[in-house]
Amino acid sequence: MRILDRLIVGTFLKLFLIFIFSAPLLFILGDVTENLDRYLAAGVSFQDTLVSYAYEYPKFFFWSFPIAAMLATVFTIQPMTTHREIMAAKSGGVSFYRLVTPLLLMGLVLTGIDLALAEIAPRSTRIAGDLRGDRQLGQSWRSDFVYITDHGESLSARRLTVDDGRMVGVSLQSLPREPDAPVTYIQASMARWWEGNGWLFQEGYRREVYPDDTETTVGFESHLVRTMTERPADLLEVVRDEDEMTYGELKRFSDRLLRSGGQVGRTRTKMEERIAIPAATFIIMLFGAPLATSSRRGGPAFGVGLSLATTIVYMALLRVSQNLGYAGTLDPMTASWLPNVVFFVAGVVLLRRVRT
Repeated sequence: MRILDRLIVGTFLKLFLIFIFSAPLLFILGDVTENLDRYLAAGVSFQDTLVSYAYEYPKFFFWSFPIAAMLATVFTIQPMTTHREIMAAKSGGVSFYRLVTPLLLMGLVLTGIDLALAEIAPRSTRIAGDLRGDRQLGQSWRSDFVYITDHGESLSARRLTVDDGRMVGVSLQSLPREPDAPVTYIQASMARWWEGNGWLFQEGYRREVYPDDTETTVGFESHLVRTMTERPADLLEVVRDEDEMTYGELKRFSDRLLRSGGQVGRTRTKMEERIAIPAATFIIMLFGAPLATSSRRGGPAFGVGLSLATTIVYMALLRVSQNLGYAGTLDPMTASWLPNVVFFVAGVVLLRRVRT
């Protein structure tokens, strides 16, 4: 049995690696055809363009994992069905469930790897965007801005410099959270980022205005504001594409957007996809393994057609539910997980119908 397990796992991994390294080339070819002239016209060198595509590989891998897993599963199980190797294994007392167990375990491992890629890909995609000039490079300061913090405070400053973590001409307003609580104003000539503690406001005063119009004002040389946990780089407020944000960044951005009255359907859907897409790797293998036994006569052409048809159906369903999530018609979690639920139920049904 161990020999058979090694054979199945070895065949699957070989095919998976071939497909996973080949699929990104299709993404790159499509982007080159559409955007290469624009990159070169913007002054981006050909070398920087090539390097940027190398940095985008984690993103391409992230999206390709379910497709590559489906292809590798079908091309592992389908030839065994055609050559009656599965029938021979069943005759030897090995059920189909036991036969595909190594594949499903590999699916769980690949899901974990893809979850890691979901955190790596945004960072590398961000670098790729910088190389192609999608945004201003090296921006380390900001002037005359207003910012709503994660705690709902209104911050304004004349100038922020990220390199030394300082703000000049700072004002912070906190609205009351209880009926009798005061509105708090803090003004300071300067504020400095204190790692792990918050922002240290220096040379200023703290003013509290109560509902009955009474107020108190206290001057200070230094005052630590622990509720402001945003780092200096966070205050730059560089608007990035969702593909360049990690799961945590998407959550913070969507929370901030929700507080400001914006629509969060697209951001929350993108956030949920960071977990749903890796999970699809396992689910689509669960669906593909019993489906690959549906024909005993098909050759490579049958495997290609079966894989392509499954991929097209999955991607079409994902695109429809994704757009519904963006528009707010569907809850973001429902929109992201709907294709997985459909394929999981179909996979369980197919698995129960396989003769073991």
